[in-house]
Amino acid sequence: MTKKLILDLDTGIDDALAIAYALGSPEAELVGVTAAYGNVLMEDSVRNSLAVLDILGADSVPVHPGLPHASTAEDFAVQEISTFIHGRNGLGEADIAPSTRSAAATDAVDLLIEASRQYGEELVYVPTGPLTNLAAALDQDPGLVERLDVVLMGGALSVSGNVNPWAEANISQDPDAADTVFRSGVSTTMIGLDVTLQTLLTYEHTRRWREPGTPAGTFLADMTDYYIRAYETTAPGLGGCGLHDPLAVGVAIDPSLVTAFPINLQVDLDGPTRGRTIGDVTRLNEPWKNSRVALAVDVERFLAEFMSRTISLVQGP
Repeated sequence: MTKKLILDLDTGIDDALAIAYALGSPEAELVGVTAAYGNVLMEDSVRNSLAVLDILGADSVPVHPGLPHASTAEDFAVQEISTFIHGRNGLGEADIAPSTRSAAATDAVDLLIEASRQYGEELVYVPTGPLTNLAAALDQDPGLVERLDVVLMGGALSVSGNVNPWAEANISQDPDAADTVFRSGVSTTMIGLDVTLQTLLTYEHTRRWREPGTPAGTFLADMTDYYIRAYETTAPGLGGCGLHDPLAVGVAIDPSLVTAFPINLQVDLDGPTRGRTIGDVTRLNEPWKNSRVALAVDVERFLAEFMSRTISLVQGP
């Protein structure tokens, strides 16, 4: 069965790499992208997603605008650290032509609800930013809980956060939305910092994208080299850049890439630990766990698959 994917992206560098992984995977069909805020403004996520899809030869994939700010906020501003990591344009200042296409008329919430009814169990929804769009869809159509499979990039269970010692960036953008999602009962697999920081890309990998000499390969290499340089400042000694969002796509396609722990999750909403992903003690003894948290990853196999698929994509005809 070919899996139908919808990626919900705040399109910065690793989101763009997630698009490339999805497009290069023969087991999956990318049926749409929905835009979130986070690394960039929601409007810039639309712009970046369209441009990345175009340069990767997927100009038939639509991009749907999402909600522009957190469920408890009135606006959103990109943080300085996000600009440092992803660049002013969100794509590492890499040279990429703007798309001539516009955003789809259907918004992210309506698309998700409609697609879940159309594709059923074939559909996997992969949010790699804040969970605002998903929480809004669940509020609008509670029946979505029974129809949707979610593989998300966000959170941290067995390691520290990257915003503060307890909170990961995507969850911290809208903790209330994330808590709504985890408590809703919808099937979720959390691909958090526990595993994404084990999947590292280096300059040796980006060199392989340059070899074909194609615009797509050069773009991916230039963009990711910027990302690696940012990591050399923010996480010296790590040895590369984390493939956060691509790993979520990888697991959506092949769950065996990770070993996951079944658990009912919640997000702390009050006090100094606001934004922490942790087990929900009120559901501790419930026999069915609606969430799985990845705690181990087959790094070698994932990196090999990621590189083979993206190289094939950028080689051109």
